[in-house]
Amino acid sequence: MSNHPLPLRALWSALGVTAYVSVIATIAINGERIFGPVQPGVFGPIVFLLLFVFSALVTGTLVLLPPVRLYFDGHKTEGIRLLLYTAGWLGVMTIVALIILVSI
Repeated sequence: MSNHPLPLRALWSALGVTAYVSVIATIAINGERIFGPVQPGVFGPIVFLLLFVFSALVTGTLVLLPPVRLYFDGHKTEGIRLLLYTAGWLGVMTIVALIILVSI
C-alpha cells in the first residue's frame, strides 16, 4: 500500500486516463495521415469495437483496480474514498477540457 494521500493517488489515476484518452484521440484524429486512407469493409468497425473494448480495459484498470485492491485488502472506506476522489478528478479534467474546447 502506498503512503501517498488518497487524493494524490486518485489524481495520478485520473491523469493516466487523461493521457491514454489524449493519445487515442490524437491517433484517431490523425488516422488517415498515419495509416493512409481506410478502405470500406468490415475491418473498420471491427478495429473500432476492439479499441473500444481495449480502452474499457485500460481505463477500468487505471480507475478501478487500486480502489478494489484496497477494498478487498480490508481497507473498505479508503477504497471507496479513492474511487470517489478519482471520479472527482476525472470530472475536473472533463470540465477543464470542455472549457478549453469552448474557448478555442
